[in-house]
Amino acid sequence: MASAETTEVFNCTPEEFFKIISDYNSYGDFLTEVKECKVVDEKDGKKLVEYNVSVVKSFKYRLWMTEEPPHKITWTLADGDIFKESNGSWVLEEVEGGKCKATYSVEAKFKGFVPGPIAKGLVNVNLPNMMSSYHKQVKKIYGK
Repeated sequence: MASAETTEVFNCTPEEFFKIISDYNSYGDFLTEVKECKVVDEKDGKKLVEYNVSVVKSFKYRLWMTEEPPHKITWTLADGDIFKESNGSWVLEEVEGGKCKATYSVEAKFKGFVPGPIAKGLVNVNLPNMMSSYHKQVKKIYGK
């Protein structure tokens, strides 16, 4: 299974950052690879979120999101075009100065044969751009 993890410090509180990462319907407004994202179902305290993404090619997948405000979101794959498995999390901690230390981790297994180095590249390819987009969103919403 391919995996990736990154940790960033954002200029906002964990509560403020949690509001951004749990507002799935707005992902398409600031994450360039996300063409559409919407909550399609809710049950047992989980949200089923459908993503329409374009990274090299367009594909769709749906994740069951479990929220533990204001410090954690975890997910597991419901179904999708290219993933056989996908799990991950955001873990948020408050750090000095009222900032948010956010650790994003993801593991994915692809349908069909994808060589290990290519799978790892696909999982990692957008992390720097994605984190940059979240920093810009924090600045846009909170002016920080």
